[in-house]
Amino acid sequence: MDIILKEDIKGLGYKNDVVAVKPGYGRNYLIPQGMAIIASESNKKMIAENVRQAAHKAEKIKNDAEDLAKKIGDLTLEIKTKAGESGKIFGAVTALQIADALSAKGFDIDRKKITIVGSIKETGEHKAVLDLHKAVHHEITLNVVPE
Repeated sequence: MDIILKEDIKGLGYKNDVVAVKPGYGRNYLIPQGMAIIASESNKKMIAENVRQAAHKAEKIKNDAEDLAKKIGDLTLEIKTKAGESGKIFGAVTALQIADALSAKGFDIDRKKITIVGSIKETGEHKAVLDLHKAVHHEITLNVVPE
């Protein structure tokens, strides 16, 4: 079943993308939640016209995302967490902790746009990817230290 996404959905696609999903997922979840519409010819034409009209706005949003990535640069965030003697931490570092650390540095990034590479269960250096725009991804370094 082909649908047109009305918003960004992690792991599926971005707003205005035409994607193929299983019929049950589309009819029973995405469409009733208002996240997608059926990809009929008239809906495709309507979305194409909306995209064409919003192209200059989209370019500005992309430029803003690129500027934010440049401002962040080679930022290394220090995440303090409880850890044992061997360096293993209690629990795991989450995207919410990273978002809080970024906001403390003056960067307001939604936690849903942060992807942790692997799982962080030990102290040391780790990587995370910020999904600032569908064409702009920025990698940051996390330094996990015990409290």
